[in-house]
Amino acid sequence: MKSFGTFDYIIVGGGTAGCVLANRLSQDPDVSVLLLEAGGKDNWIWIHIPVGYLYCIGNPRTDWCYRTQAEEGLGGRAILYARGRVLGGCSSINGMIYMRGQTRDYDEWARLTGDDSWSWQQVLPLFKRSEDHWRGGDAHHGGGGELRVEKQRLRWDILDRFVDAAEQAGIPRSADFNTGDNTGAGQFDVTQKGGLRWNAVKAFLRPVRKRPNLRVVTGALIDKLSFEGRRVSGIAFSLGGELLHVSARIETVLAAGSIGSPAILQRSGVGDAQRLGELGIESSHHLPGVGQNLQDHLQLRSIYQVEGIRSLNLLAGSTFGQMLMGLEYAWRRGGPLSMAPSQLGVFTKSDPSQPTSNLEYHVQPLSLDKFGDPLHRFPAFTASVCNLRPTSRGSVEIASRNAADAPRISPRYLSTDADRKVAADALRLTRRIASMPALARYRPHEYLPGSQYQTDAELATAAGVVGTTIFHPVGTCRMGRADDADAVVDQRLRVRGLSGLRVIDASVMPTITSGNTNTPTIMIAEKGAEIMRADRRSATNS
Repeated sequence: MKSFGTFDYIIVGGGTAGCVLANRLSQDPDVSVLLLEAGGKDNWIWIHIPVGYLYCIGNPRTDWCYRTQAEEGLGGRAILYARGRVLGGCSSINGMIYMRGQTRDYDEWARLTGDDSWSWQQVLPLFKRSEDHWRGGDAHHGGGGELRVEKQRLRWDILDRFVDAAEQAGIPRSADFNTGDNTGAGQFDVTQKGGLRWNAVKAFLRPVRKRPNLRVVTGALIDKLSFEGRRVSGIAFSLGGELLHVSARIETVLAAGSIGSPAILQRSGVGDAQRLGELGIESSHHLPGVGQNLQDHLQLRSIYQVEGIRSLNLLAGSTFGQMLMGLEYAWRRGGPLSMAPSQLGVFTKSDPSQPTSNLEYHVQPLSLDKFGDPLHRFPAFTASVCNLRPTSRGSVEIASRNAADAPRISPRYLSTDADRKVAADALRLTRRIASMPALARYRPHEYLPGSQYQTDAELATAAGVVGTTIFHPVGTCRMGRADDADAVVDQRLRVRGLSGLRVIDASVMPTITSGNTNTPTIMIAEKGAEIMRADRRSATNS
């Protein structure tokens, strides 16, 4: 195996977390940093035009194109499980929604890890540090950071009427979802700049690419970790068909996400020894929690056909409409081509007993049968609702020793009574909002799932029919206390029982956040880099 050299830090994964880590760790000029990304460069036009997510998701140029196992809760369906396969990772193909979650999310992390530094008040400055918010700096937001956050550049009357209907149903309006309490209805803020996607590459990596102590390599497929006793000493990877090895003087960091990071650990013999043995992989370190605790937000897509109001369906379905959209985007970087997949958000409770909002709506002025299908030929809106705190837990397990083989992804959606109850309540709430006077004049008709579903059991079945991922997998290398046998990393993101190895990405979340997960991943990387730099200074001074 040919040597690729030695670096102080090796970062595995050039996605959201990896770009932040590369920026922050290379700030110290006396350390060398290598960033390895399996995908290619983010130089395709559809990555940067916001509506281009339609061409990026499900495209092997930019997406791993994973699929789940057949899911019992979804009526035996296996569904697309998109993960970014390009520099910038999921920030290059996602919905661009800037969302932190709720105060209680991080306070719960602090409780589960026994470390108050993960609490909301302690992580809020980390959110603000990287933020360049359209509001400027204030008590809740940062100004001048790398990550540009802007208002969306278009409005739809049908979405405004949905807000009115939600208010009539008892849900207040919200001007800002990112203060620690996201209850209410309003427009999502987005990670865009001037009508273009502002991914992690633009925000964190491109400004520092010329640092002499930073090297970025794309097309690097990770094979496995290498060990010197209990210390991780480097990585074996393939590049252009050649198997290479690179050594780490200080640490190796896995930032390959909730699917990639546990898969790399398992291929390296770190995981449940019995399961790995069945694949012919010798155990390097028995750590049964690796790949377990998978959590995701299942969205339930209710579609309502309407009359007498504009939606994207008919506009995008005509050549003239497509021409108008192109001209509007070319002229002012606005209009439908600047759209995030969802413009309108609603956060509320599925029932009054919930301590905080446990539902999130993504409301869209369009409809289609499933992702990748053409838009319907009638005006409609889609109100997707997800359970923010699912109790179902799934797993990610490699299928073979081959790094090119997709792992087995089993989210186990709707596998608990609690999740099925929330799903039924959520679909009923959607119907209630749609029945409000603000929408009545447009004669909304439930196209999906359909009025034939009425009882709790029927609505749980309907959830399995219309449910699909909203692409928020977390938790497969979760943090925990020292006495937590199933925790994969400690509160300082070090892999338990090994040295020289950390995991810093969405997989370390003990519990899923109450909202979209890209922004919390940026914060985790900010905190991880801060911890690593502090540990290095401490070791140097000791």
